Amino acid sequence: MTDGAFTYDGGIVAPGETQNIRYSVSETYLGDPIKIPVTIVNGERDGPTAFLSAAAHGDELNGIEVVREVAHEWDHSSLRGTLVCMPVLNVPGFIAQERYLPIYDRDLNRSFPGDPDSTSAKRIAYRVFHNFVQPCDVGIDFHTSTRGRTNMLHVRADMGNEGVARVANAFASNVIIDSEGPTGSLRTEAAAAGTPTITVEMGEAHRFQRALIDKALAGTLSVFAEFGLREEERVAWPGWRTVIDGSDEKTWLRADTGGLVEMHHDRGALVEEGDRVCTITNPFKQDHDVVTAPFTGLLVGVLENPLVYPGNPLCHLVALDDRTRRALEYEQSRTDHPAGPAADDGRNRRHRSER
Repeated sequence: MTDGAFTYDGGIVAPGETQNIRYSVSETYLGDPIKIPVTIVNGERDGPTAFLSAAAHGDELNGIEVVREVAHEWDHSSLRGTLVCMPVLNVPGFIAQERYLPIYDRDLNRSFPGDPDSTSAKRIAYRVFHNFVQPCDVGIDFHTSTRGRTNMLHVRADMGNEGVARVANAFASNVIIDSEGPTGSLRTEAAAAGTPTITVEMGEAHRFQRALIDKALAGTLSVFAEFGLREEERVAWPGWRTVIDGSDEKTWLRADTGGLVEMHHDRGALVEEGDRVCTITNPFKQDHDVVTAPFTGLLVGVLENPLVYPGNPLCHLVALDDRTRRALEYEQSRTDHPAGPAADDGRNRRHRSER
């Protein structure tokens, strides 16, 4: 920031100004520029700078709609500070509808903070990171599960980092997976550079899922309230929360046999110890391998593609303490008896329009 202006290599956004830019990060085989879309909203009043990013993996689409709606549908007349909105980080992967950069199959989300003299992925990461991530005070990076699996909305964050924990708590998700994060991931390297950043996981690849998008928008608004970008808003509380040790591999249930999987529960379900989670059978349905829950817990993620080899993950099951479990059961009982679709739709429309 310079005198309230946001600067990047090639431009400046003054207070009270919004710019939609296509920023060059690489070139194609033909020498044509590869450009990522970036919207920068600089408020008229001083405040923190926040970035929102999505589609670091090109087939993960839910976050794209979150970032677009914040950038182009929210009313920013009362914004304090600056928003840097990057809905599609991995443009080549997005165009090909592939997870990785088609350039030698590189993972952009393992390439930060980048290097201007290294691989194609690290050169792209460098331009994104140093122009639009490192200058920020806080960040939210949106993802979905990989193809063939689906997640309930949850946050991944290094809760040992005070600044990151502040962002994670403010996002108001029910579940936080506590881990430092992989080396080269955007959230890990941004936090190391002084920009507290969380990853938000939600849903599955290759689609927009409206209910999850709306939850992510509410979480984003809560973060903005916490950091003073939206002073008129209040920080939200999700009703219940559990923080899970992300290094505990026992929370992943894996297949011991190959075959076709029938899941008996969806993401977000509460299962009791001993409950059937899924059944694996061969093509003739002669052999059955019933997978049961080793403890009572919450299914954060489940399989969508019903084909597995031995060792493939089937679901992500996390334990809940008694208090959290009771709060979840109460929430699910209310969900089973909603006030009615018309009333709910009306509330959602008002909530979005008031932003």
